[in-house]
Amino acid sequence: MSKFVIFADSTCDLDKALREKIDVQYTPMNYVIEGKEYVASLDWETHSAKEFYDFMRNGVLIRTTQVPAENYRRDFSKYLEEGLDILYISCSSALSGSVKTAEVVAGELMEKYAGRKVICVDSLNSSLGQGSMVIKASELRAEGKSIDEVADYIKTNRLKYNQFATVASLTYLKRAGRVTASSAFFGNLFSVKPILISDAIGQNYAIKKVKGTMASRKEIVALVKENVENAEDQTLYISHSDALEDAEAIRDMIMSEVPFKDSYINYIAPIVGASVGPGTLGIYFVGKEVTIEGKA
Repeated sequence: MSKFVIFADSTCDLDKALREKIDVQYTPMNYVIEGKEYVASLDWETHSAKEFYDFMRNGVLIRTTQVPAENYRRDFSKYLEEGLDILYISCSSALSGSVKTAEVVAGELMEKYAGRKVICVDSLNSSLGQGSMVIKASELRAEGKSIDEVADYIKTNRLKYNQFATVASLTYLKRAGRVTASSAFFGNLFSVKPILISDAIGQNYAIKKVKGTMASRKEIVALVKENVENAEDQTLYISHSDALEDAEAIRDMIMSEVPFKDSYINYIAPIVGASVGPGTLGIYFVGKEVTIEGKA
């Protein structure tokens, strides 16, 4: 059985210690501040998380880029030359065109490296929804599953990876074109905390408006309880954009009512962060299959 390398990208929001533990790689995207382009490191190698989100708090516009084709060629080729196959689990195609670029590059590389495989899987998610799929892929690989078996598992089960997120403001998502909601939804958001899911086609879809921070947390707890399956066998994943205390608070609320095995909290890295803005919380777990397809 051929060995294979698992890749993600800058939207998977897994920290370095965990990436090393599960032996996964990532190919970076870039972000742009005042005309200067920076590598969107998951490890905050250029700007700290606080610096990054303070830019946004102070009104600085941060743009993002897809993964450049040359990055895929460089990073994938390194392992193909060693005789290894590649499984790439990407950011949702509804949020980034990166997976389409990767598929083109994969075709080129499989011609160059005859007999090698490069499989690209659209996670239909981002942040720790995507990241938890990467973790699962690593676990399956450790169990001896083939690259095809792992890819098929992720494709079959990706809509069971639930997201319930709350943002301080929809301004960033709306400006970036990264959220779908009815025009009526946007009508009155003063003091309102929107709740968003990753829908059946990988969009961020605003499903509810809840008045106030505590009410939004209680609503998310209720949604987790309603949708989770086999909580005792899985990890609760929480990502945040410079809101660690809020992340810990909602973790404690959820864990007091839902018997997750353990939890993992990490920062929302630059690419997702530039779209959602500071103060965002994302809650991720495996549960009922997502069937909602958001309509504007």
